[in-house]
Amino acid sequence: MKDNPLEITNPEGIYDPRAHGYSHIAAVSAKDLLVFVAGQGGSRTDGVLSSDFRTQVQIVFENLAIALASKGLKMQNIAKLTTLVVDYDEVKHHILIEESTKIWPDLKFPVNTLIPVNRLALDGMLIEIDATAISF
Repeated sequence: MKDNPLEITNPEGIYDPRAHGYSHIAAVSAKDLLVFVAGQGGSRTDGVLSSDFRTQVQIVFENLAIALASKGLKMQNIAKLTTLVVDYDEVKHHILIEESTKIWPDLKFPVNTLIPVNRLALDGMLIEIDATAISF
């Protein structure tokens, strides 16, 4: 197994973001394979979207894991996420943190940009997350 080329850090002098389910810096060695995963929504292959935000978040993470597994990667290989959330609020904020902590219990969260939006591609779609991952 080669050394881990993905380094997740939170430099001193910037607030500690781990309580909010993300990290400030993801440094990646240029010699390794980068995998870009398109924005994943909260439905499975049947296309059904639950009206429950937490359910959609869980399915989004399942979909990301499936996409990464197709390239031999795991969720811990993710360096960067972009998260789009419809009608973002404090409740949704806490759900994202709780679900992220289940995946990254060591609190080495990927870098994440969260963008509140009015609407996503499909009616009833409440969240979409894309990912950049690295093989190691």
